Amino acid sequence: MTGKSRPDLEAGYNNRAACPDHPAVMARWKAEAEATRAAEPPTVLRYGPGPRETIDLFEAGPGAPVVAFLHGGYWQALDPSWFSWIAPPLLARGISVAIPAYDLCPQVSLATIIEQMRTAIALLTERAATPPVLVGHSAGGHLAACLLSEGLAGTAVSISGVFDLRPLVHTSINTALRLDPAEAARLSPLGWTVPEGAVLDCLVGGGETTEFIRQSRMMAEAWGAAGADTRFEALTDLDHFTVLDPLAAADSALVRRIAELALSA
Repeated sequence: MTGKSRPDLEAGYNNRAACPDHPAVMARWKAEAEATRAAEPPTVLRYGPGPRETIDLFEAGPGAPVVAFLHGGYWQALDPSWFSWIAPPLLARGISVAIPAYDLCPQVSLATIIEQMRTAIALLTERAATPPVLVGHSAGGHLAACLLSEGLAGTAVSISGVFDLRPLVHTSINTALRLDPAEAARLSPLGWTVPEGAVLDCLVGGGETTEFIRQSRMMAEAWGAAGADTRFEALTDLDHFTVLDPLAAADSALVRRIAELALSA
């Protein structure tokens, strides 16, 4: 924990309040995703019986490596249809892109969402005969770290992730999550096992709140000290929403890094 007051924690984790331009950024996400899906509809895989237990799969070709993008929304909003636009730059590099959906809090618990992502990633691994590289944003960054810890992937890129959930207990975000301090600690991958050979990039926008920058730096340092190959980088002038902008450009350093990880996995 940080020892901060409740108002300070609320300011540190309420990203929509911290980024007044987020509606325009999210509208752009949606428009670009719809254009992508119209030009190249994904194959929809089912990993469970529920209506949200699906995966949008954009395939680069037989035998192509797979990147699985785990979306954000504080485990209580959004779905894959907002993020189809991340696929074309990676497809252009010969990499398939899978975007799993999951149920949302408070309809289900956070523990249930983690279990859903275990099942989804296991399906992708079975289908491709090798684990995908995980890329997660915000809540998805948390999920990616959980799966990496459990050995369901060997490599993850977490963008603006939350790795210690305990501060969220004292914010409005917890209205839907319904975490008590013990459950928040239990579901925080900061303290989970660090597998041998794990690769974890912790990226964050340089314009994000001090709490999000602290979380990514802390995770990279803790897992690095435990033996993982970690990187921390604060991307200049990007906030919690625009931090995804580099994923739209095939020549960006972020897409090149993800492609490098996928092609070497």
